[in-house]
Amino acid sequence: MIRPLLAALFFCAAGTALAHGNVQCPASPKAEWKPHTELQAKLIKEGWTVRRMEVTPTCYEVYGKDPQGKRIEAFFDPKTLERVEEK
Repeated sequence: MIRPLLAALFFCAAGTALAHGNVQCPASPKAEWKPHTELQAKLIKEGWTVRRMEVTPTCYEVYGKDPQGKRIEAFFDPKTLERVEEK
């Protein structure tokens, strides 16, 4: 009983880790990053619903809903606050 449960948990975790594919923000010194609260305010003004934000080594990662109501995981350049798309 435990072995199938552990296998299922492993595959769920692996799928989450690979969910964002090949997104890479340009590297810039943290001193040049704008505050994540500025990004959150910008997105809310544009109609987004921000559920959670995370900081990766080079990006701001946003979980929420876009202006069309679609659930989304998006990455933003912390220096410019522009969205970074998959390559």
